[in-house]
Order: sequence, then C-alpha cells, then structure tokens
Amino acid sequence: QVALKKMPLRKRSRKELIVNEIQVMKENRHPNIVNYIDSYLVNEDLWLVMEYVDGGTLTSVLVQVLMEERMIAAICRE
Repeated sequence: QVALKKMPLRKRSRKELIVNEIQVMKENRHPNIVNYIDSYLVNEDLWLVMEYVDGGTLTSVLVQVLMEERMIAAICRE
C-alpha cells in the first residue's frame, strides 16, 4: 500500500519550492518519517507516491489531539 499526495501545479506560483521539497524527500530516509517513493506528472497535477501510514494525515491528528509540551518534545526528538 502507498499514499498519494495530489498537488495541483496550476495553483502553485513557486514551483521551484515543490522541486526542492521532492529533492529533500528523496535524499532523506528515516524509519520515523513517511518516506518518498516516486512522483508523477498527471495532466496539471503532481502526484507524490509515499509510504502509507495508517491513522490519517498529521494535520488531522494534530487538530484532534491536544498534546502536552513534553509529548511534543519526545516526538521531535524521534
């Protein structure tokens, strides 16, 4: 299983930032990070293929869970 992140390029004014993000994801692999697999240009959208992580997006977790500072520090350390 993989996760797809679809990014509409026509709405992006700074496409070089996307290219930079992909380059950083390609070069950095770690067991505690969702790792990049590949990317495809589909019509005017960029599809990023990444490892699948059960539980939803980080944003959806952060808006539902109130974390104490020490928990945030432990996650950042990892």
